[in-house]
This record gives sequence, C-alpha cells and structure tokens, in this order.
Amino acid sequence: QVQLVESGGGLVQAGGSLRLSCAASGRTFSSYGTGWFRQAPGKEREFVAAISWSGSSAVHADSVQGRFTISRDNAKNTVYLQMNSLKPEDTAVYYCAADEDGSSWYASFERDDYDYWGQGTQVTVSP
Repeated sequence: QVQLVESGGGLVQAGGSLRLSCAASGRTFSSYGTGWFRQAPGKEREFVAAISWSGSSAVHADSVQGRFTISRDNAKNTVYLQMNSLKPEDTAVYYCAADEDGSSWYASFERDDYDYWGQGTQVTVSP
C-alpha cells in the first residue's frame, strides 16, 4: 500500500514557476513508476508527466514539453514536478499517482495503469 500527498500548489502569475512535490509512504515506493495528472473544471483528468521507478526514463505531455520537468528522489520517497513558464491553461488540480507494475525503463502515460492516487493540489495561473 502506498499513500501519496501532494504539495506546492498555489496562485501564480502567467510566466511564473512552481514546484510540486509528491511525498509517498511505503518502503516499496522506489519500485513504483510515478506520474502527474491534472484536471481542470469540466474536463477529464489528463496526463502531464511520468517517470520510471529508476528515474532513467521520463515522458512529458506535448502541452508541457520544454516547460515542465518531472524528477524523483527515491531516498526521500518524493517525486517532483518543476513547472516553468506557466500559462493560464495550466490551471487545474494536479494529482500524483503510483504504478505498482512500473518498470525501470518505462513510464506509463495511461491513467488506468496507475493504482494509487493522491488527493491533489490546486494550481491557479492568472493572466
């Protein structure tokens, strides 16, 4: 069992930066693939970024490529999402998720592959 707690959300002006953190409990977290998803009002939850349990493989959605970076520190049981050059369309609740079947070389972008989810953290970007 893994419990995930997101933090670092808030209100920022367009062009600004935020760093989200996802702290996990459970000694096996370092063997889980981890992803970030987001959900804006009235929209479906969408993939943002994912990283393999080893950290050797990462994938980002086209909409955030070059602006967002996912990383992880297994010693701290924490995954990060560095968000730069934020835009109003990035406004959403951001969720961290863990994939217990993740591999060392592949990070899934499929929502249904993830087994555990955090409660989410709100990110609001003003024009």
